Amino acid sequence: MNLDIISLKKENDLNKILKRQRATGEPLHILFTSLWDKYSQSLSEAAKETYDSKLGSRKTPMYVVDSFNMPHSFVIFKTTKLPALVSLYGQKVIVEDYLPRIYKKLKI
Repeated sequence: MNLDIISLKKENDLNKILKRQRATGEPLHILFTSLWDKYSQSLSEAAKETYDSKLGSRKTPMYVVDSFNMPHSFVIFKTTKLPALVSLYGQKVIVEDYLPRIYKKLKI
């Protein structure tokens, strides 16, 4: 898996991304985190360290959303546990909130 990690700060940006994804069906990932959760922060840092250094032509975007800047975005996928990884493949939505599975899925 080759990811392009993008941090979002506005809920409007996420809404535009989701609208475009519904139209195109291209895969993408959204990592929901908290600024005060040590597990969320260590996962975010590990993902950045792992994927920022990799070069590749085709990268799947992974958007990082935090609960402080974008609290209403968590309602979209009924996210209640953090960290949570939402993967969109066409019309298929997979929500994973079990931390070891998130690490495994991201290959960290």
